[in-house]
Amino acid sequence: MSGQSDKKTAIITGGSRGIGQAVCLELAKKGMDLVINYAGNHEAAQITKQLCEELGAAVVLVQGDVSRTEDCEALFAAASQQFGKIDILVNNAGITRDNLIIRMSGEDFDRVIDVNLKGTWNCMKLAARIMMKQRSGRIINLSSVVGVAGNAGQTNYAASKAGVIGLTKSLARELAGRGVTVNAVAPGYIETDMTSTLSEEIKAMVQNSIPMRRMGQSSDVASLVAFLAGNDSGYITGQVIHVDGGMVM
Repeated sequence: MSGQSDKKTAIITGGSRGIGQAVCLELAKKGMDLVINYAGNHEAAQITKQLCEELGAAVVLVQGDVSRTEDCEALFAAASQQFGKIDILVNNAGITRDNLIIRMSGEDFDRVIDVNLKGTWNCMKLAARIMMKQRSGRIINLSSVVGVAGNAGQTNYAASKAGVIGLTKSLARELAGRGVTVNAVAPGYIETDMTSTLSEEIKAMVQNSIPMRRMGQSSDVASLVAFLAGNDSGYITGQVIHVDGGMVM
């Protein structure tokens, strides 16, 4: 184990691209050391690592599938071995397998639930053990406006993200007396790789459905995550905060 420093240590799942990468950069700017989980894109993970190191963070990359308990255990073991403590967990890893329910396979339903919901639960369980002993910690889960309002063609994704809200509120109640906060962030339409595949026609329809008439940026989500990870959010727990330009009120 490396010697403990006064810097906070954060684990970010799905941290190589999009919102995950933006969160890593924002936490690095706040002076935190990072353990970044990624599923398969090693090149993107290396780029994120380099960018965060340029901001002064010590960074460990750990490849793994959060739906696998043993991969999550390896992630937390790497964090503990390198930094000796885990102050913050950001559950960002997530996938989509969209289709209308009559065309959706059971496999596509199961896979989205396994990664988005079970993966979040796996990491929350491991973090809870550590943070309860420390009597301090921050857990931030990425949900979605789809988990609140639903969306046609995304029954699996909506169910997983609604489930994340249930996990968040329940664990917040379990850990509140131990000085650990648990909150969820629910992004709306954010400009990422996931939304870049939408046609211009669909993008125009989406923007017209947003009161602010524009998509959000990954940095809009990352700045909120950084606030919830910081010292100024100590009396906020069990909350679901929307970053959606007013889509769901």
